Amino acid sequence: MCNNFTTFGYVNSWGVFQSYYQTNILKDLPPSDIAWIGSIQYSLVFLPGLLAGRLFDLGYFHPLFAACSLLLVVATSLVAECHEYWQLLLCQGFAVGLACGGIVNPTTAVLSHWFKKRLKFALGLMAVGSSLGGTVIPIATRNLLPLVGFKWTMRIIALILLLGLGLSNLLIKRRFPPTDVRGGLFNFHEFKSASFSLYCASTLTSFLGIYTVLTYIDVSATNVGVPEDFSFYLVSIANCSSGFGRYFAGLLGDRIGAMNVMIPFTAASAIVTYSWPFARDQSSLITIAVIYGFTSGSFVSLLCAPIIEFGDTADVGRRVGMMMSILAVGALVGPPISGSINTATGGFKAVGYYAGSAIIVSVGLMSASRYFVLRQLYGKL
Repeated sequence: MCNNFTTFGYVNSWGVFQSYYQTNILKDLPPSDIAWIGSIQYSLVFLPGLLAGRLFDLGYFHPLFAACSLLLVVATSLVAECHEYWQLLLCQGFAVGLACGGIVNPTTAVLSHWFKKRLKFALGLMAVGSSLGGTVIPIATRNLLPLVGFKWTMRIIALILLLGLGLSNLLIKRRFPPTDVRGGLFNFHEFKSASFSLYCASTLTSFLGIYTVLTYIDVSATNVGVPEDFSFYLVSIANCSSGFGRYFAGLLGDRIGAMNVMIPFTAASAIVTYSWPFARDQSSLITIAVIYGFTSGSFVSLLCAPIIEFGDTADVGRRVGMMMSILAVGALVGPPISGSINTATGGFKAVGYYAGSAIIVSVGLMSASRYFVLRQLYGKL
């Protein structure tokens, strides 16, 4: 949980930074340009998964974990000194994203060393940490900014990350010895499996839209008259609700199967995304944030479960890494596409249609992947 608090929790707080940069440091830039910082950051959480997963399989878990932990703390400290777009892009986009990517993939893979029957619950419980981070960090950031300024706000966040990552480095360890499995860095043989290929495609398309609401709900709220003193709480509300969704999905996933949980909840997330632009007041936006957080959290918490179950534990790091590197493309271009649509149309209705449709396509691909495994409509998977 500490690990996800400091990585996904931090990255999921981007909505607060997007809003702050639009009105302060980068106020002369369009929202789509600013969104590139967050989407590069988020995509790089997944993109290094290919290399990080392979290093995990070969036994280099702790050196990689320690180096990336140090990079994350240093990069966050350097964000405090940034005052231009390219500096924020480099430090908060590339450096923070790469550091998180080197941490998230191997620590997800290591769960398969310790859990078999309760793997989904373990994944869900670990994912709760990202919800806690995504709840606490935006609130802390928003309240610290007027009190101590941007520089000290980022330094305090860096200290929080240092504490969480230090604890994670001391406690997390692998269980099984490393194995030099065949196939190199990228195992193309896996894509001969229709279920594996379709599932990877579904994760890519889902990330074209799944985080659009979380990125822009703060901005959309201020556009309809919600006070800025409250609008930033919507990100924290969504992340808090996401924690309950992740925990519930983990419990239910062990009983009925990960995909059987993910498919309906991801479809529900699409419906909420379609509805979001039509929320015109504070109470309706709170409702959107709560439902969106719960449904999207259920999807994210079990994201790696099917991939882990598609093969052997010895190769789990590479399989997870391959999937994460593929979905990174969606995470990279999704929010900027949404920002460009918003700039072109002057509102969020078309953004909601685009993001919701991307999620619906991912549900179809995921359902097809499930069918190729079970060869029937009903069954546990």
